[in-house]
Amino acid sequence: MHNVSLLVTVALCLTTALACGFVTQRLGLSPIVGYLLAGIVVGPNTPGLVADVNIASELAEIGVVLLMFGVGLHFRLKDLLDVKGVAIPGAIGQSLIAIALVTALEIMLGGKFIGGLILGIAFSVASTVVLVRMLHDHQLLSTKEGHVAVGWLVVEDIFTVLVLVLLPTITNALNGGQGGFLPALGLAVGKLILLTVLLLVLGTRVVPWLLKQAAATHSRELFTLTVMVVALGVALGASKFFGASMALGAFLAGMITGPSEFGGRAEERAEPLQHVFTALFFVSVGMLFNPRFLVEHPFGVVFALVIVVVAKPLSALIIVALLGQPVRTGLTVAIGLAQIGEFSFILSDLARSLGLLERVGHDVLVVGALLSIMVNPLLFRNLDRIERALQQQKWLWRLLTARCPSATQTKSVKTAT
Repeated sequence: MHNVSLLVTVALCLTTALACGFVTQRLGLSPIVGYLLAGIVVGPNTPGLVADVNIASELAEIGVVLLMFGVGLHFRLKDLLDVKGVAIPGAIGQSLIAIALVTALEIMLGGKFIGGLILGIAFSVASTVVLVRMLHDHQLLSTKEGHVAVGWLVVEDIFTVLVLVLLPTITNALNGGQGGFLPALGLAVGKLILLTVLLLVLGTRVVPWLLKQAAATHSRELFTLTVMVVALGVALGASKFFGASMALGAFLAGMITGPSEFGGRAEERAEPLQHVFTALFFVSVGMLFNPRFLVEHPFGVVFALVIVVVAKPLSALIIVALLGQPVRTGLTVAIGLAQIGEFSFILSDLARSLGLLERVGHDVLVVGALLSIMVNPLLFRNLDRIERALQQQKWLWRLLTARCPSATQTKSVKTAT
């Protein structure tokens, strides 16, 4: 019965995603919107055929792993170090602003401080899948703007991993139990550092050697299988043994595979699977959506959209400008991060299991994620138009470019036009 359920879920999700993707593509919208709508159609909150949410979510995790592995193939450690001056302070600053806004609103509405804090952290994290997909579709993944956006997201992911590790300890302390916050924090950071060192030192030798052995067999099947084992194996090991996210582990696996002579071939083998499982990811997000929430909690819907689509992008744009980067970079980061990610659901589920977050907060998060992911492709499509509109507002443009070197800014504007 389990096998039948798996087959039915995969067939139902992919078929519906294909149909809805065709429709949205014909309407001039991103297929991502179609995949989300497909999730609503086969989800438990709408009538008709219902797919298994748990199975769809697990399959979606494979999509996240493969996508981040592909991103890592394009990145070098130098690329991340080059943008650390923007990505680290930017991600921290934007996260603090989002957390403060959400926490304040939660308290004003009669909620608890800890619930608002957790919800704020969840709102501050963007989706890896959405960001990378948008950057890829608009040929921005290998640009300086793309590197800043991905580096920004990596910092957010690391921060969220630390929160996930520390949350049970914090809960235990709030309930009067014994728990050492600083030892737990030190252990979490130490594991992340150890994981990175092991992959950069040992992984750069073992993974290329393994791919070389697979290539020597002249078997496309064995090489493809080796790529899958590397991506999923490192991601799962990072999660189970080091407390990191599978997405971060897959990204690091891609980074150590990319520089090898087999990096291009690995990308070629993984790409078709990325497309299929990425579609399943968006379907799984749509399955969480309950249409009745739109009617029952309209203020929550407005609140979610304002925070995600207005407050987060605006704060990112201002921070990037203050750090002396071109407006084009600020807009790319702002629009790319104007959505809620898969990590948010993991954090929300953990907080609910610990009794720190109510169901309404989780539903607001799901609605915010769904609507912002649907809006995000439209924002990206109008990136050039938004930049031109800012240029027409002379006083605003001067403020945004005040700390940016003129030569760099001129180059950015020419690229935009």
